[in-house]
Amino acid sequence: MLDPHELYELADDLPELGQPVLIQALTGFVDAGSATRLARQHLLSTLPAQPIATFDLDQLLDYRSRRPTMMFVEDHWEDYEEPRLELHLLRDDAGTPFLLLGGPEPDLQWERFTAAIIALVERLGVRLTVGLNSIPMAVPHTRPAGVTAHATRRELITGYEPWLQRVQVPGSAGHLLEYRLGRRGRDALGFAVHVPHYVSQTEYPAAAELLLASVSRTTGLLLPSEGLRTAAEAVRGDIDRQVAQTSEASALVHALEEQYDAFVRGRGGNLLAEQTGPLPTADELAAELERFLAEQGRPGE
Repeated sequence: MLDPHELYELADDLPELGQPVLIQALTGFVDAGSATRLARQHLLSTLPAQPIATFDLDQLLDYRSRRPTMMFVEDHWEDYEEPRLELHLLRDDAGTPFLLLGGPEPDLQWERFTAAIIALVERLGVRLTVGLNSIPMAVPHTRPAGVTAHATRRELITGYEPWLQRVQVPGSAGHLLEYRLGRRGRDALGFAVHVPHYVSQTEYPAAAELLLASVSRTTGLLLPSEGLRTAAEAVRGDIDRQVAQTSEASALVHALEEQYDAFVRGRGGNLLAEQTGPLPTADELAAELERFLAEQGRPGE
């Protein structure tokens, strides 16, 4: 393996951090409702933040699979949206320092990247690493959103009930990081908020709000959420109005409500979106609602 320390540049004038929490908010894997991206952007826009480590994305990103956007104006290229993978130092509403790792998930050199993050965790005295994620589930938007919590030690997520039993899923750099940290005896956990699968392709700020609330509950950090809460209420109203306009969408939501309520009563089964169980027509109904919602959000409409 190439030297992991050469993947990043670390600032020289680091303040005293104590034993901070590190929030990992990489995007590029599953990010239903753009919840991870929204949570990351909200923290960076509402709290004092400064980058303390910058990664060499040329070694980590497959540009042809995730092409950055460029702006062309008449006869020249005017702007390039440069992707950045950075570790930021932020302070919560009480002034407590914490770290935020944000940017695109690496496509390449996962082991080297993971080793680099672990080196930073050790050097900066990180006491706990928390990963953010969101997944599409066969759940209605009219019920409280759920969260799947996982950790290197069960004691870290006391109070969270499992939603899934044993399931094999594609890996991600963030999940590999949690796994490697656990193998080294370091505390790490993650939250995957459940997003209704029929709105998973649109922004769903309620999921981002729940991610930050889960982090606050577990770590004690005072993270702001007011802007996300306001946006979530507006989106909920839009979805309610749009659902009411189609009988297919109303039928889908009602069926999901019945399934959700039965699941909560029995705490069994599997609510992953691709496993609809007693709702064999949910995918067709969801596709219809996704089409309808997409039409409402087209540019210029």
